Amino acid sequence: MKEGNTLADPVIRPAVASDVDDIHGLILHLAASTGHTGKIISTPTDFLRSGFSEPVAFQALIAEQAGQVIGLSLFFYTFSSWRGELGVYVQDLVVAEQARGLGLGRRLICETARLALGKGASHLRLSVASDNDIAVQFYDHIGLVASDKERIFEAEGLAFAQLAENP
Repeated sequence: MKEGNTLADPVIRPAVASDVDDIHGLILHLAASTGHTGKIISTPTDFLRSGFSEPVAFQALIAEQAGQVIGLSLFFYTFSSWRGELGVYVQDLVVAEQARGLGLGRRLICETARLALGKGASHLRLSVASDNDIAVQFYDHIGLVASDKERIFEAEGLAFAQLAENP
């Protein structure tokens, strides 16, 4: 544990609808810590609608210590057409600043993998901003392998709308 931290060990549990404010708060924390605060347009209502109403778009695990939410793994299931197998994609992994060094990031990833394995998944994927050196080092340290075989392409905003309107 970090010096001065005498609280009980953190508990990891499935997120529930009443966690949406904390989930959103951790996403804002992640954006701030990586210099991307201006990119966040989501609200707690978006998380409530997309994670706790049908159709469910994501699931999440919460790390909690003494009633305070201090970590998050937000993920969803995918299907690999090449493998013919179910996978899990970790969209966001966040550990609050005051809880770093407790091993929570690893525990959250491991619990996400355990849940996915129980559903039949064979692999876990995530992406990280190329300039997020701390995250890159962390994922490397826990045994994830960076792929140089793929590149991520995106269409958002007007470009996405144009794709949808011009088949």
